[in-house]
Amino acid sequence: MKKRAVIALGHRALGTTLPEQKIAVKKTAKSIADLIEEGYQVAITHSNAPQVGMIHTAMNEFGKSHQDYTAAPMSVCSAMSQGYIGYDLQNAVREELLDRGIFRTVSTLITQVVVDPYDEAFYTPTKVLGRYMSVQEAQEERKKGNYVIEEPGRGFRRVVSAPNPCKIVEIDAVRALLDADQIVIACGGGGIPVLEQDHRLKGASAVIEKDLTAGKLAEEVNADILIILTSVEQVLINYGQPCEEKLGEITVEQAKIYMEQGHFGIYNMFPKFRASVEFIEKREGRSALITSFDKVKDGVHGKAGTIIR
Repeated sequence: MKKRAVIALGHRALGTTLPEQKIAVKKTAKSIADLIEEGYQVAITHSNAPQVGMIHTAMNEFGKSHQDYTAAPMSVCSAMSQGYIGYDLQNAVREELLDRGIFRTVSTLITQVVVDPYDEAFYTPTKVLGRYMSVQEAQEERKKGNYVIEEPGRGFRRVVSAPNPCKIVEIDAVRALLDADQIVIACGGGGIPVLEQDHRLKGASAVIEKDLTAGKLAEEVNADILIILTSVEQVLINYGQPCEEKLGEITVEQAKIYMEQGHFGIYNMFPKFRASVEFIEKREGRSALITSFDKVKDGVHGKAGTIIR
């Protein structure tokens, strides 16, 4: 039996602009191909913050200039970002695998994730996105029921909620692709947030934390390891202090203590640890690896990164 891994790609692995992304995914594809050569079945998920912000801004500006068009809701922008990123990423991985003589289909799956309409996050939006707006534009957004914050000296920006992922709608398709030994890119940007209304799915004005969805994806496909790629090789505690320390291999219990002690930023490292802990606790024998995209191969052999068991 092959081992199964879910890889969550951060911003560095994708770049920000279209030209940056083209270059970045080629480097990232090498790390993914290394893992496949190691005998893993791989599902890939990724961040989308710069991309979805760019798409949201572009669609809104287009709607202002053309009367017959409306601004695109967040759920639609999220879907666009999944296709846009997945297109470059699947081609880069496919090309890298073929260069190594590995013939494997790589597919991007437009993926929806159900969120709870009563999630506390909907009452306290935290995710800032899109361009800076004028006072008048901010007022218009507020009239629509959207949240807006002011950044002194710079302008106003839209803020959306970040609810927890409850269920991955297309999970059966993801499992089928993995069972067929194919590579699948799914739940990009945390998935398209949707609300269940009987048998209908309605897009929600929100952004799901991609690391939490990565953990949910890893759980649902019964992965052996969750790999979260970020900008650092190892996680640090007591950052910037004389007692600063790199974390190598730690237990779930240790990870929980560090989380409770407030060592990790609530919007960067904390979700990675939360996703890892929740994933590992669901079944014995699982592990999680947090490292940079160029240290994946060393990380799965215990030679790099922060490993939680």
